[in-house]
Amino acid sequence: MVLHSIRWQLQLWHGLILVAVLLGFGFTAHRLQRANELRRVDLELQKRLGPLLEALRGPPPGERGSTGRPGEPRPRAAQPVERARPEPPVGRDPPGDLPRPREIRLGPGRGALFEGDDNPFYYVIWGRDGSLLKRSSPRSTETPRPESGKARGLVPAIRMFGADRQVYQFTPPGDCILVGRSLGPELANLRQLGLWLTGLGGGVLLLGLAGGWWLATRAIQPIADISAAAARISEGDLSHRINSQSTANELGQLATVLNSTFARLESAFERQQRFTADASHELRTPVAVILSQTQTALARERSGADYRETLEACERAAQRMRRLTESLLRLARLDGGTEAQAHAAIDLSEIARESVALLQPLADERQLRIQCEFGPAQGIGDADQMTQAVTNLLVNAIQHNVPRGEVRVTTRRDSEVIALTVTNTGRAIPAEELPRIFERFYRSDESRAGTTGGNGLGLAITKAIVDAHAGSIEVESTPGDGTVFTIRLPLRPLDASQSEGYPSPS
Repeated sequence: MVLHSIRWQLQLWHGLILVAVLLGFGFTAHRLQRANELRRVDLELQKRLGPLLEALRGPPPGERGSTGRPGEPRPRAAQPVERARPEPPVGRDPPGDLPRPREIRLGPGRGALFEGDDNPFYYVIWGRDGSLLKRSSPRSTETPRPESGKARGLVPAIRMFGADRQVYQFTPPGDCILVGRSLGPELANLRQLGLWLTGLGGGVLLLGLAGGWWLATRAIQPIADISAAAARISEGDLSHRINSQSTANELGQLATVLNSTFARLESAFERQQRFTADASHELRTPVAVILSQTQTALARERSGADYRETLEACERAAQRMRRLTESLLRLARLDGGTEAQAHAAIDLSEIARESVALLQPLADERQLRIQCEFGPAQGIGDADQMTQAVTNLLVNAIQHNVPRGEVRVTTRRDSEVIALTVTNTGRAIPAEELPRIFERFYRSDESRAGTTGGNGLGLAITKAIVDAHAGSIEVESTPGDGTVFTIRLPLRPLDASQSEGYPSPS
């Protein structure tokens, strides 16, 4: 399914986060712009509310006395004083002889704030009894009087009435002054801003989704290459590799590791194929000998001596098969880690001395001289396995030597390893064959394979034993100087439970 794809999951999360960010940004920008517009309109409304409050408290500036102070009566000579009648209290019906309604004059300066056909501001003034005292234009006729419980004192109150913004304030006597303005232009601008933000956010969203898809595709491409390479390898093409140069991130590092793994797998399969072919070839020869001898013996009646000769040939072929199968089984156990291995104190010089004594008759038969130089070489390991490894090296040095040649065996102990060196004076191994000398069934000199009687597994078993001891084996071959095999084993501490009955490897 689509949601199971890593690419679509990344795209979905990226899209959701981008939508959330764009919505948050657009909403915040729109609210800030709206708040700024309302704040500007409120300041303009309050700026016009002040002059109205002054006009309500006293007469216009043109009607002030000679002193110029508001509320001071004119001189008696200029105008007779008219005694003011008391106003009826709020909430009571006025008597029949009500005074004339108050006349509020703004004067030229204050009236200019609300004059003009294109002036969006208007005002309404109500008396303490709720009667309309003055208004600026017909636009204010539908404006209701605010509740008297609010905006008493020095701080004006703000309200929305439809699409109008209004500021009002009650005076201490109870009169109410309201200044308003239509927010039609501002609301239109805010709607236009909302459309612009929506369009811009949609464009950014599309661009972000396209970029996210491209980035996700580029990031997932190594995974697709890995899957394709694995599919081709599963079909049998072990030479296929992943292109790890196109990216340098973690997936590129993974591709590099997988390429190294595939290379080792290819090498292992090639070795396995060669091993299978060589093992089949080695087993086919003694089987063919046994079949040939038995068929010849059964073809006609023969004497007892002929039957005995046939049985002896079959026995030799069977012995060769037995040695081969035992060697193969030993290698399989060593490779699988199932070979029982003791961890005890060993003396590599003593093992080498016993192996030389065992193979001395074979060296005498070939007229070879064995020179020994045994130094201290105590360590930890399996004595039986190391005996086989040293014996295999000595047999190889004897079989691949020249008549009246020489074999040198030395042991020593360095600072952190114990070492054994076996040198023979036989023909040097070509340099191009040295890397394959420890491969199974590999013979560096095929012309001598039939004369030595070996099966090509001795050095492979030796290397497997040394590897099981966490050691190393090396070979050097120089024309005129012969071939040198060197085994190095690390010095490892012996547990208290293993050291009982063994000498200390000092």
